Amino acid sequence: MNDTRSALQSVVIYLGALLILVWSAGPFLWQFSTSFQLDKALTEGTPSLIPHPFTLEHYYNAFVEKGLHHYVVNSLIVSLATTALCLIVGSLAAFSLSRLDVRGRFGILMVILSVSMFPQIALVGPLYLLASDLGLLDTHTALIITYLALGLPLVTWVLFGYFETLPREIDEAARMDGVGVVGLLWHIILPMSLPSLVTTGLLAFITAWNEFLFALAFTSDSDSQTIPVGIANFTNQYYVPWGDIAAASAVVTVPLIVLVLFFQRHIIEGLTQGGIKE
Repeated sequence: MNDTRSALQSVVIYLGALLILVWSAGPFLWQFSTSFQLDKALTEGTPSLIPHPFTLEHYYNAFVEKGLHHYVVNSLIVSLATTALCLIVGSLAAFSLSRLDVRGRFGILMVILSVSMFPQIALVGPLYLLASDLGLLDTHTALIITYLALGLPLVTWVLFGYFETLPREIDEAARMDGVGVVGLLWHIILPMSLPSLVTTGLLAFITAWNEFLFALAFTSDSDSQTIPVGIANFTNQYYVPWGDIAAASAVVTVPLIVLVLFFQRHIIEGLTQGGIKE
């Protein structure tokens, strides 16, 4: 009886996982299929998942005619700089609040978290005026500073939760060996927190990579526009090139999928370990 129940539970679990996989991967599969189909096939009454005939025309249009590679470079610069700054500032903040004697640290954490509660549409106007006054419009700097403010609360909270799980005896042993505060962070805490650093770094990178509203408001030329804005520029008043948009979306989505799959073990460990207090 127990064996039958266990087998039934396994079947239900695998079926549930399969449904989640189909639900999650379905849009991506359709996107990739669309990028390899002719415009004529995309406007037919009965769409097909399998491209026939197969074409790379949309990828040629995206890179050669619409300059997708310029947007990719801009997104890489902004996203990598944002990720690096989020990890540097976030690790310092989380370490100070977790391992040092800071009064009212949970109040400070709540203030940090409250920054992410404001809707972006309410912030874009004031930030646009501020960026204009500082001469930062159409620059990567404006986007990096804005994305840093958006990503830092999450990075700080996740790292704080992970640092809290590390035994306090490590700090005492380091001090007995003459290790200072900076040495404790750099040589001991950060190496032990690699899963959490990978997790928060990926989250900050994906947030900056996919952000659209501020990039649209702060940039107006291809020299500074990122991928989401670049793809939005593919359309015009009378025509929406679905194939070109699908090709560009596939190009910018694949790296994120590869990163998540490659670091999935660290991501799971980094997100779950912070919720366990040893």
